[in-house]
Amino acid sequence: MIAQILGDSLMKRGWKIAVAESCTGGLIGHLITNVPGSSRYFLGDVVAYSNEAKLTLLGVKEITIHKYGAVSRECAEEMVKGVVKLFKANVGISTTGIAGPGDGTSEKPVGLAYIGLLTPKKMVVNRYIFKEKREETKEKIALKALEDMVNLLEK
Repeated sequence: MIAQILGDSLMKRGWKIAVAESCTGGLIGHLITNVPGSSRYFLGDVVAYSNEAKLTLLGVKEITIHKYGAVSRECAEEMVKGVVKLFKANVGISTTGIAGPGDGTSEKPVGLAYIGLLTPKKMVVNRYIFKEKREETKEKIALKALEDMVNLLEK
């Protein structure tokens, strides 16, 4: 299970993780906390679904949302930086996207997701488009976020 692999990787380093979720609505935190002993490395999860929550809880800048939108590389980066700062974590994950079935545009289609990853050495934002229905899209984004973090830690 990818959450167990992530936990083992964090434990090996003595690092702690925090998560900021929008489109995944708490699924990443759920997956992490399904692993026994996750309290040793999981500090918390902010489900910042609204723009207001992104601004007030995570410190996303208003200009970022106005200029790039809540579903953007820039927003995902500010979300992950904000959650790491909030929880004083070593690493962080953020997700923002359009799970569907509506609200997509040609520029930002349904299924678009940005996953922000922050470690002490690196900041990465990955862009994906998932073509499943809402629930499956959310699950795929959450699992991909965990997988991406494992891969980043192993580099």
